[in-house]
Amino acid sequence: MSYRKDQLLTPKQEAFLASIQQQSFIPENSDIEDLQAIFKNLLSKGLHGICFSMYEDGQEPGDHITLEQVRRRMKILKPYTKWVRSFSCIEGNEFVPQAAKEEGIKTLVGAWIGDDPKKNRQELDALIELANKGLVDIAAVGNEVLYRNDIPLEELKTYIREVRAAIPKDIPVGYVDAYYEFTVHPDLTELCDVILANCYPFWESCHIDYALTHMQQMFGQALGAAKGKKVIITETGWPSKGESLGSAQPSDINFLKYFINTQNWCQQAGVESFYFSSFDESWKVGDEGEVGAYWGIWDKNEQIKY
Repeated sequence: MSYRKDQLLTPKQEAFLASIQQQSFIPENSDIEDLQAIFKNLLSKGLHGICFSMYEDGQEPGDHITLEQVRRRMKILKPYTKWVRSFSCIEGNEFVPQAAKEEGIKTLVGAWIGDDPKKNRQELDALIELANKGLVDIAAVGNEVLYRNDIPLEELKTYIREVRAAIPKDIPVGYVDAYYEFTVHPDLTELCDVILANCYPFWESCHIDYALTHMQQMFGQALGAAKGKKVIITETGWPSKGESLGSAQPSDINFLKYFINTQNWCQQAGVESFYFSSFDESWKVGDEGEVGAYWGIWDKNEQIKY
């Protein structure tokens, strides 16, 4: 999640976005059946990447997840993606890169860094071990740590340096956060081999009609901060149900529009992206409200939505 009150679009920003000629990959007068057909076609061709959703209904972070469960979900995703992204390396999350490699899927593996030093140590050690076993294609040290203000910036930078020194040099190491953090913290950006940026027009209250344009601007800002390094969109998506945020409205039709536009543009522009997310996860209502449970391409029962 990349919601911050200070990043909500102002009326002037909304007017600016609305004034730009909008790019769209959706034929005029398309109804929901048309969008579903385009969605199915795009999905059948395969995505670059999908964020892996660990938790079944009734489960949440902190629960220990089995290899069997991870394998079952990975087999569902296999026909549709080249990469998966994980968010942690402990409590069963270490099975994600193992199951992915079994299915021939590449991995962006994340160590979850929070405010618990003991767990941070476990996460870092596990990420290093997985990388040295050949199960990691890109290593991410932390996800939105600065957003949550869990640890000081200098401590985060120390962790990144540690992982960089401890794993093979051909595995890129980065840090995941909202696109603008890489402009705010150029010293952090300098440490990263690759820039891993979350881009969520929804969480900035953007109307669906110019959500693609805003996402492109987000990517462009991260690209400017990267100074020639590769930028990967590590999360982007739109919820299918839940509360609205300003002009951003969750719905099936808006989910489909956002998916179609972003996937087509990323393919056209050669931008690597990870769609958020694979499966709906009920536990996320605690942090994000009702809307948090409806970001998946598949529902909580592992049935594809459209």
